[in-house]
Amino acid sequence: MIEYLKIRTEGQAEMKLFEIRDILKADVLVGEDQFDTVIFGAGGADLMDDILSAVAKEAVLLSGLTTEEVVQTAKISGVGAIVFVRGKKPGQSTVELARTYKLPLLLTRYSLFVASGRLYMNGLRGLDGSW
Repeated sequence: MIEYLKIRTEGQAEMKLFEIRDILKADVLVGEDQFDTVIFGAGGADLMDDILSAVAKEAVLLSGLTTEEVVQTAKISGVGAIVFVRGKKPGQSTVELARTYKLPLLLTRYSLFVASGRLYMNGLRGLDGSW
């Protein structure tokens, strides 16, 4: 197992963005200069209501939706980065919006299930079970 895991004193796992990129074999669309950003959890959702209702501050959001609404919702929720799954590429307007917000966007070919499992197996945990 990759030894990316670091345990905070509260027992919550954290991981840097470059570690998530490596684990998910992801391409970086926005945020090449933010690889040292610390992520404190992960969640997968395609319903924006689920994202808004979860504690998502400084977490990575995995989603199959590639619309501007995903980026806007992530920004409102305080998400630390977005990973688009299943190789789904966002439109240029979505990428530009994320760039404006300085919100990292990554792209992986893994499914939502596999991407979540790979992060979990490497120590990154979900957010209180709500995602």
